[in-house]
Amino acid sequence: MKRKKHNPEQIVALLRDTEADFAAGLTVAQVCQKLSVSENTYHRWKKLYGGMKASEAKQLRLLQEENRRLKKAVADLTLEKQILKEGAYPEVLHF
Repeated sequence: MKRKKHNPEQIVALLRDTEADFAAGLTVAQVCQKLSVSENTYHRWKKLYGGMKASEAKQLRLLQEENRRLKKAVADLTLEKQILKEGAYPEVLHF
């Protein structure tokens, strides 16, 4: 089964639409079926994005992307440092 990947802006919009569904008397199970997601997914979305606006969700996504890039840069630099250290002190590393 292919997974759908919703971006944070879409999730915020879906959660906003569910408020109208709940006001109309639908249950959580019915709303989840309408969204085609499990109840666990719905509750996780509600916990993460419940009080957000679309602009805040977009900013969160941008910060997460920047964090991912920075973590990759740190990993690359750490690897380069280890390689340079091995080249500078080869006699220390060979027991």
